[in-house]
Amino acid sequence: MRSIRKLNLNGIPAITNMKRSFYEQFIIEKMKIMVAIKRVIDYAVKIRIKSDKTGVETRNVKMSMNPFCEIALEEALKIKESGSASEVIAVSMGPGECVDTLRTGLAMGADRAIHVDAPSALHPLAVAKLLKALVEVEEPGLVILGKQAIDDDCNQTGQMLAGLLNWPQGTFASRVVLDKEKKAATVDREVDGGIETLCLELPAVITTDLRLNQPRYATLPNIMKAKSKPIKKMSPEELKVQLRSDFEVVQVTAPPVRKAGVILSSVDELVDRLKNEAHVI
Repeated sequence: MRSIRKLNLNGIPAITNMKRSFYEQFIIEKMKIMVAIKRVIDYAVKIRIKSDKTGVETRNVKMSMNPFCEIALEEALKIKESGSASEVIAVSMGPGECVDTLRTGLAMGADRAIHVDAPSALHPLAVAKLLKALVEVEEPGLVILGKQAIDDDCNQTGQMLAGLLNWPQGTFASRVVLDKEKKAATVDREVDGGIETLCLELPAVITTDLRLNQPRYATLPNIMKAKSKPIKKMSPEELKVQLRSDFEVVQVTAPPVRKAGVILSSVDELVDRLKNEAHVI
């Protein structure tokens, strides 16, 4: 099943306090794409809970770029390579170690990188507010994020950012096609009933799903070049964003250990257990 919808900006109130002229300007040939990336524990690492149960142990643990963020960056690079964008800007919020992840983004092909020095435990709304402030500074025509981070699985930042900016949004994108002439992006997204196709008037916010693309590997020469590239540092104070948390993590615990399965010798035994123990028949 496929459904098609069109989202536009007609009738929407003035979008923040940004200049309207840039909406026409970025479409022609100077469109920037901003990609938010996050530093997380590598997906192959076994997670360990801190002894005081206040969080996950990150000391002496391999860190890497969030896989969904890799997909977002790859899509931005593909759009630029197709000629539909002129610049890809990678941004990350967090402590100084985030610079390493940004350098990975530069090695993959990002043109510039911005690091907002902030605490590591940022909640989605705080990240969305920082991104909104960066959007007002950089004026990108498209913002792409991974649909979620594998450490907290919040799946909220992209939606919150679109709401703060009052921009159209396409979440869980499995295909993205830009049309500069129509000033729009066509986004396929997988839903329970099939594939939903959205036509978003730019500027817009898109979050990426796993099936969108296969991220490229950074080559050794590009990795070496990325080490010497400058990374712009900013602070929440410069962006006029107050990082106030409305909630706190009370306790982090590991999931209960799964019970071992039972091997049954016959169908009759299975039926007997389903009837007398599970009481499902």
